Amino acid sequence: MKYSIRSENQLVDYSQSDRSPYLGILWPIPISSSTMSAASVTSSAFRAAVKGAKHWPHKSPALTKAVDNTSNLSVPPEHDLPMGTWSSEQIREAVSDSVMLTWAPGKARHNTPILTHGEGVYLFDDKGNKFLDWTSQAVCSNIGYTVPDNVIDGTTRQMKELPFVYGGLGICEVRARLSSLISSILPGDLQGMVFPSSGSEANEAAIMLARRYTGKYKVINWYRSYHGGTTNSQQATGDFRRWFGGDHVPGFVKAMNPYPLFFDLAGETEAERTQMALNMLEEQILNEGPDTIAMVQFESVVGGGGVVIPPEGYMQGVRAMCDKYNILLHCDEVMVGFGRTGKLFGFQNYEGVIPDIVTAAKGVSSAILPISVCATRKHIMDAFDDKPLGWGSTYQAHPVAMACAYENVKYLLKEDVIGHVNSLEPVFEQAMEAISNNHPSIKQYRHVGMFGCFDVHLPDGSNPQLQHTAIDKAFVEYKKAYTANGLIGLLRPPHLHIAPPLTITKEELVDGFERQDKALYVLDEALGF
Repeated sequence: MKYSIRSENQLVDYSQSDRSPYLGILWPIPISSSTMSAASVTSSAFRAAVKGAKHWPHKSPALTKAVDNTSNLSVPPEHDLPMGTWSSEQIREAVSDSVMLTWAPGKARHNTPILTHGEGVYLFDDKGNKFLDWTSQAVCSNIGYTVPDNVIDGTTRQMKELPFVYGGLGICEVRARLSSLISSILPGDLQGMVFPSSGSEANEAAIMLARRYTGKYKVINWYRSYHGGTTNSQQATGDFRRWFGGDHVPGFVKAMNPYPLFFDLAGETEAERTQMALNMLEEQILNEGPDTIAMVQFESVVGGGGVVIPPEGYMQGVRAMCDKYNILLHCDEVMVGFGRTGKLFGFQNYEGVIPDIVTAAKGVSSAILPISVCATRKHIMDAFDDKPLGWGSTYQAHPVAMACAYENVKYLLKEDVIGHVNSLEPVFEQAMEAISNNHPSIKQYRHVGMFGCFDVHLPDGSNPQLQHTAIDKAFVEYKKAYTANGLIGLLRPPHLHIAPPLTITKEELVDGFERQDKALYVLDEALGF
């Protein structure tokens, strides 16, 4: 086979038989006149080429899987029936056809109970069963299910008068009122407010504003933590839910919690172990580079990871460390803010500590409507007078949600719900201690305010299940007994959370612990005790 090209007005032949022994190079051999005609034909194609970067002919694919994308603009008759009149079969069919779950596999929707209504601290299902809500659902229904009249009235009034204002287009009175009220009850100069729609969004806003304020980008979080399901908040999360997002968002650094799962920190006393935990954190900051770290972001009390309360002096040490290295401190109060721990905010359990940023969600509206808050200190607020925050949402500062939160917070304060929590804390403590002593499956317990957790262990003392693994059959049996005894709530083995509505009565609280006590006998047996 021959290759021809015109070079310096002479046709030359690149013959496979005349390859150089070095690198397979083809050396030019002059072409005789007898082959000129064929060579001319070959070279004519090359003469048609021009120097440049022209496109190749190409045709994009045509749509072959066309689908009818018109909509049915009529309301099917079953949707004109009053709410509450669908049969259980109709609900199950619609759920099977169109409902997706989030943190649970989709097939679980087929067995999720159909809840029809609530009253006080109780929930009712379509079969007439009555359940005591033992974890305020996701630790959020803080005043239960009998919504106070002032909350209903204030929310519906706002819906009638001005249902929506885009936050960058106008200011409504309820936004000014809620900002002022929360600023007045927060300690120190925490007074710059935005109101996203969820805890995840509030933490997303905190991360963005910390990075823009400091000009630095790293965020330090505990491994044993949860901060949300949006891109940055999920990466800030320490537990297994971070993996769902691929665990590849840069700028997040994980630190060990002061109470590790499988080892003890060095030290003879708790004070010495606390100092060791602080030394570990400071060495990590130095190795990462303080000038690269925008924020330390910790839950004031670790929630989903087992109600982990930092030891005495730890949060004060973290605050001092942030001051030393010019790093912002953010306390995530999404789960414990607005009274859960017996203080208005969880960080108030740590004397002298004021975070630079605080976020809260669930308790601000008692989950009646979706709203959260991200609050900053005044010097941070002032820094954004001449530049955007860098975070936003269409529903930030939604008037109807703010009206609900405004009236809910006033209710918490006027009815002294936090005082009620503190009055029941001794009952809570005694019940947890009695149950721990009564059941060999319980390794230990922790609580603060109306927030508690039992840790479960096996007969040999080992951990029965990590949170990211499929639920063990022993906990499946416990869940059945839990439900059979009239309790409903989240289950996060090996941790058993207790977080009833803050408005629960003493009699209801004692009753709830008695029900859990009965269910735990099933767990004892299932684990081999």
